[in-house]
Amino acid sequence: MRLVGVVGAGVMGSGLAQTLAQTGTQVLLVDVSEAVLDKAKAGIKQNLRFQRMFGKKDDVPTTKDPLSLITTTTDLRILNEADFVIENVTENWDVKQKVFAQLEENCPPRTIFSSNTSAIPITRLAQVTKRPSQVIGTHFMNPVPLKPVVEVIRGFHTSNETIQATLDLLASMGKEGVLVNDSPGFVSNRVLMLTVNEAIFLLQDQVAIAEDIDHIFRSCFGHKMGPLETADLIGLDTILYSLEVLYDNFNDPKFRPSPLLRKLVAAGLHGRKSGRGFYSYDGDGGSLT
Repeated sequence: MRLVGVVGAGVMGSGLAQTLAQTGTQVLLVDVSEAVLDKAKAGIKQNLRFQRMFGKKDDVPTTKDPLSLITTTTDLRILNEADFVIENVTENWDVKQKVFAQLEENCPPRTIFSSNTSAIPITRLAQVTKRPSQVIGTHFMNPVPLKPVVEVIRGFHTSNETIQATLDLLASMGKEGVLVNDSPGFVSNRVLMLTVNEAIFLLQDQVAIAEDIDHIFRSCFGHKMGPLETADLIGLDTILYSLEVLYDNFNDPKFRPSPLLRKLVAAGLHGRKSGRGFYSYDGDGGSLT
């Protein structure tokens, strides 16, 4: 893959662009906002500086100047020569459907389309295009540069050639792809979203405070982060969207989002990216108890 497009320059998209560029791949980073693109470039520059300062020897980028391999734009037409495109827009069907239709219009027939979705079925996204055999899911974990495993989702029509090309691209990024079949939420989020949602219900029902819920998971089960800390990292809006997708697809009340989660998202408390979620990231160190 000589040229890879990354659509969506948020936390996940910028992490993807960084990882691709560090391993020598030319990247086209696209977003609807110049401000988001500027923030992504600044974040990537800072991350690279920290890696050089504190990273181990094997963490040193294989490319001397990764930023030189990243082109940013708000124009999707730049993808007209892309070999592979990874979509990272918000976890909302209407938004993703529009993006995939635009990708179909702007990309050459050879281009493989990948969605870094948390829960939306890949087979459904593939039907928006005229190339369903070239549509696949790549569920990267946050932060992308530090997570070695990627959940790869095979849609109903995804070809073996598309799967192999995807696994090869991930290997070139230093990632291991684990192939799973298409189902809403796949493996990781079908389990994780239930865990996070139940932890929010525990907080809502005043069974325990946020710190103690997370402390139990870290100490008793060896998790690096508790479920509420994880929710803040992912983004509470993304958690809510994912639960809504699971609820709509399975029609199972076990996926019903917690009212507290809906309240926090409506209030703009989306976690780390907004400065406050179940914990505060603006310096006071408090939590929602």
